[in-house]
Amino acid sequence: MIAEIREHIAGMDAKSILAYLQRHFAKETIFSTSFGIEDQVLTHLLYEVQSEIDIFTLDTGRLFPETYYVWNRTLETYGFPIRPYYPQTEKVENMVREKGPSSFYESVENRKECCFIRKIEPLQRAIKGYQIWITGIRADQSANRHDMEQVEWDDVNKMIKIHPLFDWTLEDVEAFLKKHFVPYNPLHDKGFPSIGCQPCTRAVAPGQDFRAGRWWWEDKSKKECGLHATSK
Repeated sequence: MIAEIREHIAGMDAKSILAYLQRHFAKETIFSTSFGIEDQVLTHLLYEVQSEIDIFTLDTGRLFPETYYVWNRTLETYGFPIRPYYPQTEKVENMVREKGPSSFYESVENRKECCFIRKIEPLQRAIKGYQIWITGIRADQSANRHDMEQVEWDDVNKMIKIHPLFDWTLEDVEAFLKKHFVPYNPLHDKGFPSIGCQPCTRAVAPGQDFRAGRWWWEDKSKKECGLHATSK
């Protein structure tokens, strides 16, 4: 299946890739949105191809108010149903009771535990039963992502991942948003290139790495939470 998809979408632009998935794999495909600018581009393109592909988002319980703002604007603009997935209440309660509400600052292990409870486990529920996962990953977002492929096998989740915007630059994304009046998170205009949970995200200076504002206290971290930890 992965070889077939790679062959068919070779040389296609992002909209054509989504149209192909809609025609041939709509029921087997799911798109994850965090309402970042790349995901907003993909949502707009899915609207243009009249997609029936399921969409979900992860609400960790620690999101910025601005993220909820753009979530509402997205629903108003495109009318897509977006299914939210939340962490399991008991798991969050146990973690906070034992370690407090900000344990993720204390060690890498604690931060990874928090990410697992709030992101990874809900993600696993969200993608269960699907064969293809569409993401907004771009190659130039980080060195780790540059080493990925546009179509790849996610051995952790046992499914195909497709990144339609893989070859897009940040300038391409911003130009698309402006041209098509796509709603986006206002934090992007305030120095936030990557927006996750509020306690773990801050603005970056011009020229800093895309992921520099995420888990900034972890100097040696690869700046990933585990959502996109794949092996080819």
